[in-house]
Amino acid sequence: MTDAFIVICLLFVAAAATVAVAVLDPARQALVLSVLGLALAVLFTVLQAPDVALSQLAVGSALTPLLILLSVRKVRRRGRDGDADR
Repeated sequence: MTDAFIVICLLFVAAAATVAVAVLDPARQALVLSVLGLALAVLFTVLQAPDVALSQLAVGSALTPLLILLSVRKVRRRGRDGDADR
C-alpha cells in the first residue's frame, strides 16, 4: 500500500513539475509552483521526513509563489507606467 502511494505521489510531482515548465504566464506558473510545493510536501510526509515537509510547505508552497506574484505585479505595473510616459 505504501509503495503504491509513493508512486502516485511521485507521478503527481512529475506532472506538476511538467505543467509548471509548460505554462507560459508567470502568474499561472506561480500558482502551479504552489501546487508542486504542496505535492512535494505530501511526498516528503509519505517518505517520513516531516521536518523537510514542513519546510517545503512553508517555502515552496507559500513564500516562493508569493514573491513571484509580487515581482510579476511590480514589473507589470512598472511597464504600464512606462507606456503612459510615451
